[in-house]
Amino acid sequence: MKRRVQFAAVAPDGTKALRAVHGYLQECGLARELIELVNLRVSQINGCAYCLDLHCRELRKMGEKQQRLDCLAAWREVPFFSERERAALAWAESLTRIDRTAAPDADYEPLAAHFSEKEIADLTFAIANMNMMNRVGVGLRMTPKAV
Repeated sequence: MKRRVQFAAVAPDGTKALRAVHGYLQECGLARELIELVNLRVSQINGCAYCLDLHCRELRKMGEKQQRLDCLAAWREVPFFSERERAALAWAESLTRIDRTAAPDADYEPLAAHFSEKEIADLTFAIANMNMMNRVGVGLRMTPKAV
């Protein structure tokens, strides 16, 4: 597929704003590994090849086990995600599929056992940001470079 728009070149102020949100999330206090795991799951759901490649590579650099990457789409079925990660992944899926889920209490309530209110807000920002980035990536046909 041919990339549609070089958004950073034609909309530098918008790109700067996107980078500011990313910068905030890197410093918000949530573990980068958790944010990247959530980013990868959201990107799996949205089918953003560029982001799948990016977040898999980032997680590998952080020392993430290949088995967890391989099984992320089936995280409910395997024993090697923590309860904190499970709560975050359920919330990520619920918000990503909000047209179907309406973000029910059943997905929100487990967060309180594992996250502070600020962390819940930051996790929600991270999920929303990744969904937005996936829409940019898919919509503008961003694809990863072969390595």
